[in-house]
Amino acid sequence: MAPKHALPVLVLLAGLCLLPRPAAAQQVRILVQSSPLAGFNYHQAPEVWRGMRIGDALDLEREPGNAYDGKAVRVDWHGHTLGYVPRAQNAALAWAMDRGEVLNARVSRLQPHRNPRKRIEFEVYVE
Repeated sequence: MAPKHALPVLVLLAGLCLLPRPAAAQQVRILVQSSPLAGFNYHQAPEVWRGMRIGDALDLEREPGNAYDGKAVRVDWHGHTLGYVPRAQNAALAWAMDRGEVLNARVSRLQPHRNPRKRIEFEVYVE
């Protein structure tokens, strides 16, 4: 049995990253995926991304009726639509959300870049 003062340990197991929270919370964050934002130029991201910070919470909204992608998952920040989870990476998230799983997301990287797809990256995780 580990002593109460033991430091949290980062565990990598089958592609999952387990990040223990402080001892008082007794919760574990499991990284599901990390993705660039798709559709940066087509939504409100150009207007708001400079006000965003790494670690900011993002909202994921399932859009099963999306005309372009039946597995679409929209990414919002403070009520602003930023874009979408890339089509090549949204199937598992859509499946989980359709079954009632609670998925969380946060900004993991922000950088000025002439390629808009490289300006915002985010992580999706479960607790």
